[in-house]
Amino acid sequence: MHLLMPLLMRVLRLLPLVCVLCICEAMHAQLPFYTDDPAVTEAGKWHFEFFDEYDALQLQYPNLRQNTANFKLNYGLPHNLELDVDAPYLGIQRAAGNEPSDGVGDTNLGIKWNFHRESTGSRLPALGASLYIEVPTGDASQQLGSGLTDYWLNFIGQKSLSQKTRITGNLGVLFAGNTSTGVVGTQNTRGQVYTGGLSMLHDFSSKVTLGGELYGAYAENGNLGRGQLQAMAGGQFSVRDGLQLCFGLLGGKYVASPRLGAQIGFAMDFPALWLSASRHSGVQ
Repeated sequence: MHLLMPLLMRVLRLLPLVCVLCICEAMHAQLPFYTDDPAVTEAGKWHFEFFDEYDALQLQYPNLRQNTANFKLNYGLPHNLELDVDAPYLGIQRAAGNEPSDGVGDTNLGIKWNFHRESTGSRLPALGASLYIEVPTGDASQQLGSGLTDYWLNFIGQKSLSQKTRITGNLGVLFAGNTSTGVVGTQNTRGQVYTGGLSMLHDFSSKVTLGGELYGAYAENGNLGRGQLQAMAGGQFSVRDGLQLCFGLLGGKYVASPRLGAQIGFAMDFPALWLSASRHSGVQ
């Protein structure tokens, strides 16, 4: 707890600045799930997401727990393209006698293309692809970064099973680097890493969406001890137009996944949030 409280205070001090910078519109958050959806931010608009995940690690002594506070900012481009930048602030707790670590992790820079949208009566799902480059901004000596530049190509599909239920799948490949964020994720440094995710979400009401996910990664060298396989159950709650809260519980197998973890976060679209607040004030 001596590490967690200062870390949370630093994160909370950063939030007002991030909120001022975020001016967004179309809501399409896939949080809390790691499986990405094909939707992109409307051209000329901004979208912001934040989550905090606290994980109990497995088979990584003296590393015991990791807290990940992740900030993500999207900007919509013409032709159904989206720019993305996200960076975590990490805290790693270790066994007695070992110094903890906290600081900025590696930064992701990406672009996503929603090249086909699902249409009524068509069997073809919505399709997208994303390319991410992760630059080593974290201190590798403190295990806050990998020390590697990662190149990750991800293919995305989403199909509606009904008006309220949808299934989303991802297939990706890292051509170089690894999937690690701090000490969570595969840490293969040679060869390719293959990733995949499958999630299903159901809208129980206009405000509540619940679902589940399976997500994994496999290193080309076949070392399952560094593989990743985890499941998450979670959901989203729409507070008002432009503001959505997200929550999830997860657990995994193999050393690259957390044994147990919990996540809470939010997504914001500021023009929609301002308009909703104005309408609410007008009603009062």
